Amino acid sequence: MPSTFGPLGIAFAVIGLALGLASDRLATSWPEHDEDHPAGRKPGWRTVLVVATGAVSLGLLPQRFDGDWLALALFGAWFAVLIVGLATDLDQRLLPDILMLPVVPIALLYDLTGRNPLVGGDILPALIGAVAIPLALYLPSIPFGEGAFGLGDVKFLVGAGLMTGLLRAFNGLLFALVLGGVVLLALLATGRITRRSYVPFGPFLIFGAFWAVLIRP
Repeated sequence: MPSTFGPLGIAFAVIGLALGLASDRLATSWPEHDEDHPAGRKPGWRTVLVVATGAVSLGLLPQRFDGDWLALALFGAWFAVLIVGLATDLDQRLLPDILMLPVVPIALLYDLTGRNPLVGGDILPALIGAVAIPLALYLPSIPFGEGAFGLGDVKFLVGAGLMTGLLRAFNGLLFALVLGGVVLLALLATGRITRRSYVPFGPFLIFGAFWAVLIRP
């Protein structure tokens, strides 16, 4: 991985910044809002978070996949999807199917070509990660009722397992759990939420995916 943040990285960061801003504005009206999540939210902390995430995540991609243009294109497209998903989940607690589902067949085909540098030629661990990790989180949540663990999160995890492979997907999940725990404790301590408040887990999973791809060796 190159040690410098070159012109391509700067260009990707600018694209990510613009995408983050557009995603935040899109999430205020799409998908269709319900009475619990009224449309038309003004820019705020969500805007800052999504814009910063878009700029940093996309800006680092050219360093991560230096010279591998196929990986840069496919992971760049996936990151763009995740940035839009981050905005919708923060605004509406929703990861739309139209974003999450297409990732699965595309990632599977990418793995089958043997060109995915995070999976390599051994597709079986990636398949195990794509199935076992979401099931391990979803099945125990069933007794707690609908919404305890969202189906959007499940679909995201299937795609993430195929894109990153078993070990990275698992480490991304651990990162998400730790990050989520820290953030929730901070929000509880400051009185921003109560123990009965619902906080979407999707954003933490998305940050875990970014970490698994960009940071983990």
